[in-house]
Amino acid sequence: MLKRVFVAPDPGRARLRFAARAVLGIGLAVVVCLLAGQSVVGAVAGGLAALLALFTVADATVRGQAVTTALLPAVGVPVLAAAAELHAVPVARDLVFLGVVGAGVYARRWGPRGHSLGVFAFMTFFVAQFLHATPAQLPELYAAVLLSVLSAAVVRFGVWCYERRLPPAVVPSPTPGLARVTTRQAVQATAGAGFALVVGQLVSGQRWYWAVGATWWIFVNTASRGETLVRGFRRVLGTVIGICLGFLVAVPVGGAPVPTAVLVTVAVFGIFYTAAVSYTWMMLWVTLLAELLYGLLGVLSPGLLALRFAETGVGALGAALAVLFVLPVTTHAITDAWIQRALRCVHACTAEAAARLAGSSTADPAPRVAELEQLLGRVRLAVAPLVHPLNPMPARKRRARRVLALLDDCAREVHGLVAVAADPEASHDARLAAACWRVESAVEALTAGRREPVHNPAEPPAEPALAHLHGLERALTDLAEPLRAPTGSRPVGA
Repeated sequence: MLKRVFVAPDPGRARLRFAARAVLGIGLAVVVCLLAGQSVVGAVAGGLAALLALFTVADATVRGQAVTTALLPAVGVPVLAAAAELHAVPVARDLVFLGVVGAGVYARRWGPRGHSLGVFAFMTFFVAQFLHATPAQLPELYAAVLLSVLSAAVVRFGVWCYERRLPPAVVPSPTPGLARVTTRQAVQATAGAGFALVVGQLVSGQRWYWAVGATWWIFVNTASRGETLVRGFRRVLGTVIGICLGFLVAVPVGGAPVPTAVLVTVAVFGIFYTAAVSYTWMMLWVTLLAELLYGLLGVLSPGLLALRFAETGVGALGAALAVLFVLPVTTHAITDAWIQRALRCVHACTAEAAARLAGSSTADPAPRVAELEQLLGRVRLAVAPLVHPLNPMPARKRRARRVLALLDDCAREVHGLVAVAADPEASHDARLAAACWRVESAVEALTAGRREPVHNPAEPPAEPALAHLHGLERALTDLAEPLRAPTGSRPVGA
């Protein structure tokens, strides 16, 4: 796990910049809140609002990100008002909270903006429970949210604007009714959150919201029951490690302002730096941050840390029960869909690169390559339950790892082919058309489920473009075996 975080590639130091800018933006938000006369509660609310503004907004363009950031208070302020006004009416508060859960998940059908606004709405309600917000505190909390989102925007779009146009987020093809991913997940998340809310309140009438929060975040970026179960395991593991770290660090500090501020900075950096590579590590830092904030609020104790673990376990159990018994989707269905989309994108990349080599002025493989990287990321996420160390089926684990390795080979050859195509000196070779046709046939054989063997390419030619196409053909040929189940066994994802 350590190796995965500290040795993971960071092209262009994107993760480092992401984390460093978050520290700057959140730090500015907290300072602005304090200078405006906010209490510790207001500063904490503001810092968390800035964290969410910097963490969740992921539109494809800078302009889109700015619009989504501007919309955050429009969603957060009404939710904050409802949470505070219903503070003394538990039944109504709980029903509204579950409604926010379902609406927040369903909003993902509108892409990155819907996802960001849904997360902000949920977390605003959650933070209101975290701070035990009352109607009398609303003016201060409104000001904290507005000042902090504005501060985060100043840093993100003014002081340190490094975003470039991103490829559009990859989403599954829309389907009607309960077959739609967002609809199904909204039902599952609401059911899981309902379980977590009821059982969480039996465990603790004061900190029950941790269970609901655990259920919510386990459903983020998952599509199958296998993905959700693995994410739940990682959340619990990260929480346990974070609690152990809290006993060593947060409890001894005891809310002292200066060391707490330093440790909060480290925790914030850790959340943003590790989020893209390890959910377990991210949860470690999230847990430590929560412990430090409880220290600032003067309520941190060993008993509270034990309660945090119990509520996280309840939330993970709620998510597990929901995906197992409420509109379940198998890992096979999701994995197969993403692999097929990735293979079709491989063919599209090849066709664009070949057209570029043939002299086409309009062919541009770069967007297809970016899409391929996104799709491969989704394949890795979908296959994660199959390659998890706790998977008790070694044969399926080996096949899944083989598929991932061969898809990485395909991506490497596609990158090489596109690099050759970008060379203005590269000339068209008549054999490119034949090689591209063979790649197309190989992809069709794999995606259509045909059982006849795919063409096995000859020795690689010397020309760079043809050499990359040859490597691509070979990887596609080798993929036929792990993607096809031998008699009496199950294919990858089944």
